[in-house]
Amino acid sequence: MQSTNTILMVRPASFRSNEQTEMNNYFQSDLDLSPEKINELARQEFDAFVEVLQNAGVRVVVVEDLKDPNTPDAVFPNNWVSFHNTGMVVLYPMFAANRRQERRMDILARLEEEGFRIEDIMDYTRAEEDGLFLEGTGSVVLDRVNKKAYCALSPRADEELFIEFCEDLEYTPVIFIAYQSVNEERLAIYHTNVMMCVADQFAIICAKSIDDKKERKNVLSHLSKDGKEIIEISEEQLHAFAGNMLQVQTKDEKSALIMSTAAYESLDPGQISRIESYGPIIHSSLSTIETCGGGSARCMMAEVFLPEN
Repeated sequence: MQSTNTILMVRPASFRSNEQTEMNNYFQSDLDLSPEKINELARQEFDAFVEVLQNAGVRVVVVEDLKDPNTPDAVFPNNWVSFHNTGMVVLYPMFAANRRQERRMDILARLEEEGFRIEDIMDYTRAEEDGLFLEGTGSVVLDRVNKKAYCALSPRADEELFIEFCEDLEYTPVIFIAYQSVNEERLAIYHTNVMMCVADQFAIICAKSIDDKKERKNVLSHLSKDGKEIIEISEEQLHAFAGNMLQVQTKDEKSALIMSTAAYESLDPGQISRIESYGPIIHSSLSTIETCGGGSARCMMAEVFLPEN
């Protein structure tokens, strides 16, 4: 299955603009509010988002963030962990030192309490000692059915580590560099999942962010050969987080595409119609989290594919 009906989410306790990630997350900025107010707004957005998902019939396992250690980006758990239908849990090396503290074994224990079975843990975190990083399904967008992994190389996505991941999990690597315009410069996009989303029958991608024409053609060719309808978005839409989407299974085993309200409002009627031909769109306002965190709906959801007891 490409999508799951179970999502792990972490309710923030100390959310703010993370000073350790702003150097290469160009989506991230700050608000002229107190840290307490920013965290309060983020928690309100989080709770409303969880309610929207649950009302759609998505199973959401909510874990409370800890106030100590202080982890401002804990609301984005998909960067440190991924869960696979073989019972494998993968732990990833993180660029920012304060993000490494987000990894919590009690969260894995919580999933076991929820009835999921963990067979093995693949741990790549020692790569941090060598300054090498691969930030989970932020850096790697998986086509789980066709066993392909898409990765836009960046300071947070090392090529050799990505290839090692693909060899270990038996995925075909699709490698490229995606760029965004920042003060008239073309700089590498920090995470692959802000510029593309792979669903079961379609893919949403900002193809023009891949400046190298051969790389762009290769990525689009892989998607086309696997039968995906390609829905392209502009860089302006990318900056509204229109690439940061996730397909999930809702009640009645129907597929829906989850995104933020900002992402939804950036889409044109034709794009919305094409997406909705495959299933409903579900969106929720995440403006504080998007502004200060530089991430959106997809980043907040760690998909749980683990087998159940």
